[in-house]
Amino acid sequence: MRILVCVKRVPLTGGKMVLTADEQALETRHLGFTISPHEECGVEEAVRVVEAQGGEVTVLALGPPEAEEQIRECLAIGADRGILLATDGEEWDAQATAGAIAARASDYDLIVFGNESADSGGFQVGIRVAQALGRPVATGLKGMTVEEGAVRCEQEVAGGRDVYRLPLPAVVTVLEGINLPRYPSVPAKLRARQKPIETVAVERPAPRLERLRLMVPEGQGKQAEILGSGPGAAPAVVEVMRELGVAG
Repeated sequence: MRILVCVKRVPLTGGKMVLTADEQALETRHLGFTISPHEECGVEEAVRVVEAQGGEVTVLALGPPEAEEQIRECLAIGADRGILLATDGEEWDAQATAGAIAARASDYDLIVFGNESADSGGFQVGIRVAQALGRPVATGLKGMTVEEGAVRCEQEVAGGRDVYRLPLPAVVTVLEGINLPRYPSVPAKLRARQKPIETVAVERPAPRLERLRLMVPEGQGKQAEILGSGPGAAPAVVEVMRELGVAG
């Protein structure tokens, strides 16, 4: 069983998002980087399959040379080798990304994606790769079991789960929560430094879509109303409590 897990270097989402002056990218000088939670679960799921049935897990990332750091993190979880499709750091659209991945993914029995990346959230790359390779695909999985010549896929739906059985080779996208990813030990991190990473320079094809600008959504904000001060505010407070149903 040869499994390919595709991951993406994305900014840590806990901090404030600030755009560059031209509104074409995130200002990342003061941000850390990681992979998306869905993708981390994808790596863990692939490693578990290989631990149970044998085989090899390869992690692939398309991004700047610094994305080797994220590949090493996946190798520490238990992946066997990595492939970095090195770019100049510019964002690729879903079509270009899927084309670059599909060109190097035909030899794998199972290709695993996170359901969407934490930055662009496009939900497209996994489906586009499956289309390019002519393989069955199931998305948004909360359960996955590799059986004889097939992968059993579970999607959560209202009132239960839908179950699909895809013949291998296949493509799947998984959701955070399909498993609890392990925390790599210090020895695992040291071993990850010795695992091979193949670096391939790739050129971005001419984009077919034009990005006008990015926008940071406005927060809901908070509002405060001053009801009064001192004992004189008590009747207004009681009235608000009555409106909320917490006072008689």
